[in-house]
Amino acid sequence: MIEEIHPFAGLTDAGLEALLRRSLRNTLILGLAASLVLWKASGWRDAAMLATGAAISAASIYEWRRLIRFLLAKLDNKQIPRGALVASVFFVLRLIVFAAAIYGSLKCFQGSVVALLCGLGLAVVALVGEALRFLRD
Repeated sequence: MIEEIHPFAGLTDAGLEALLRRSLRNTLILGLAASLVLWKASGWRDAAMLATGAAISAASIYEWRRLIRFLLAKLDNKQIPRGALVASVFFVLRLIVFAAAIYGSLKCFQGSVVALLCGLGLAVVALVGEALRFLRD
């Protein structure tokens, strides 16, 4: 019986960092492009809602990147980078901050909730796209 190795088993720390960096970049680019298109098509309120969701998505990927860097350093018995405690605390507090941002955008912009959800989903789209790209290569 031939034992197959899953492609993600060969993912190195540098490869994971690159995957998350590309996902962050793609989320920002997709969010900006979609916001500009939506601004022209539907108005500034919906564009602001989508931009808010995209910003939250990008910030989430950024926080995951920081947290994964600290966890990998701990697993490899390396010195934990400075700011590990701050990143860990903000990782928990970000849920409150992002909830406040969502609530504020719903109250202030009064745009489409669907646009906000689409912006929030951009992180998933970018991460799945990068994972498929990794599997293809």
